[in-house]
Amino acid sequence: MKILVDMNLSPDWVPVLKDAGLEAVHWSEVGDPSASDQIVMGHAAAHGYVVFTHDLDFGAILAATHAAAPSVLQIRTQDVDPASLAKTVISVLRQCQKYFESGALISLDESTHRIRVLPIRA
Repeated sequence: MKILVDMNLSPDWVPVLKDAGLEAVHWSEVGDPSASDQIVMGHAAAHGYVVFTHDLDFGAILAATHAAAPSVLQIRTQDVDPASLAKTVISVLRQCQKYFESGALISLDESTHRIRVLPIRA
């Protein structure tokens, strides 16, 4: 699985994800740091990445556009430090791999995760 770490998350996530056997890149390595969310999503969809973000806009864009890709893992916690969340994030990435591969928005909070299969319909 290929993970594109959004600008609102630390580049420190990249080695954590790579150490877990995942392919990962921070957006700042492949695109303009000031690019819009739509640009990030377009790049992710075109290159087969799952967007890993703390930004709720990605879910809103997926819902508004009824897009089938890219898949998004959205962290909904205040503490987004890899030292605090790495085990949980990696567990959800592995546990939900089939959903990410087929298209999903997965929201992760302190106690659980919620899966929305793409495209999101009203």
